[in-house]
Amino acid sequence: MKRVLVLLAPGFEELEAVTVIDILRRAGVEVVVAGTTTGPIVGGHRIPLVPDTTLPAAGQDAFDMIVLPGGGEGTANLRRDSRVASVIRRHVDQGRYVAAICAAPAVLADMGLLARKRVTSYPAFQSELPGSVYSSERVVIDDRIVTSRSPGTALEFALTLVELLVGQDERRRIETQILAAGAPNVT
Repeated sequence: MKRVLVLLAPGFEELEAVTVIDILRRAGVEVVVAGTTTGPIVGGHRIPLVPDTTLPAAGQDAFDMIVLPGGGEGTANLRRDSRVASVIRRHVDQGRYVAAICAAPAVLADMGLLARKRVTSYPAFQSELPGSVYSSERVVIDDRIVTSRSPGTALEFALTLVELLVGQDERRRIETQILAAGAPNVT
């Protein structure tokens, strides 16, 4: 079974976090939601989520992918937390996937992980990604780095993560199940 770590910091973008968690769990992926603080983490729109664990508790575990939801405040909090960079660095050094959406690619840029990589982000954060090859595509994959633009691309982002982790057939199954755009009509 594939395992994914989703990191939540106060001010995270709720739509991005919940969409990724939900879609990956529908695909049978074990998703561990870890907070940078204990207890419920309040998102940018004042919606609290209760993580499964804390970053220190989950940080030493092995995962197939780490996902960073965006949100301006949430991303700023991820950027300030040295534990986040440490966990990501170890994960990347092991050749595993890292995915970030909206403002969160800036966390990866701060670490030097986006140099010469094709990436995307929320447009206002393009200047935060120096040295990268910026794209306006909705989801961009370059080697083991996956980036996406905004809450409006969260479903496509999550389905892309499913495809990378468990295959195209599972992506299509979920698209059909939830009647995603482009899925076959089900009567």
